[in-house]
Amino acid sequence: MRSYRSAFASLAGAIALITQVWPLAGQAPLPLEPPRDSGNSVTGAFEGWYQNRDGTYNLLVGYFNRNLKQTFDIPVGPNNRIEPGGPDQGQPTHFLPRRQWGVFVVTVPEDFGDKKMTWTLVANGQTTSVPLNVNPLWIVTPFKDLGVGNTPPVLRFQPGGPAFQGPPEKIAASYTTSVGQPLTLTVWATDDGVRPADARPRTGPPANAIWSKFRGPGDVTFDKDAPTPEADGKTTARATFSAPGEYTLRVQSNDATGDGGGGFQCCWTNAHVKVTVTAGAGTR
Repeated sequence: MRSYRSAFASLAGAIALITQVWPLAGQAPLPLEPPRDSGNSVTGAFEGWYQNRDGTYNLLVGYFNRNLKQTFDIPVGPNNRIEPGGPDQGQPTHFLPRRQWGVFVVTVPEDFGDKKMTWTLVANGQTTSVPLNVNPLWIVTPFKDLGVGNTPPVLRFQPGGPAFQGPPEKIAASYTTSVGQPLTLTVWATDDGVRPADARPRTGPPANAIWSKFRGPGDVTFDKDAPTPEADGKTTARATFSAPGEYTLRVQSNDATGDGGGGFQCCWTNAHVKVTVTAGAGTR
């Protein structure tokens, strides 16, 4: 018999699929697009919300790029907007293939009530929209799986430095480099080791670290976007930037529950780092 967690994960996955396929009420539903390398749409994915200690709320948001290989750079503006109050609410402008979980949060005031925000994306000529709200049906606990007590991995960017866990609520580290000059990115990922009975077996350290571009004006190339952790959870990657400007990178750490926590909004960690890239010698 499957554990309650597996059964609930299946239900959560079905609900997530519905929210990804249907846009705002009153609009025609999107077709179920068959997987293919390119040509499909990108849809925001509302994961849920949780309350902060000061009474404000964080809306946890990911996305679903329905392409197997095609990535997108969609600048903030008419084709990538969150309204009202936007268009910029900290959303990504670089979109990886397939499902990406809880990649950013939008903080709204304590009196947000029954208001809503809407994230609209246009990709491959297809427009999708998803509502963001604090409906009680969508409350989540991203810092602890209440069923088994599992918690997300902890990321540190220097030994004994500040700890980052769960959704990306602030910038975790800042760096400076120049175009064409590889930037060394070191992070330590540790985990509590708690795992549901149906979690996949994991060899080596209990948590990983996966790097990707989140925002920025040029291309970012990683020598290893998923470097192998050392015994203490330390990983090292090198990123090279093609153009000057301000970038945000995302590092995601999963525990034994895997990508997206197996359909739950726990237990994984996303952290954002800022990188200022200068032109450098010989670069126009």
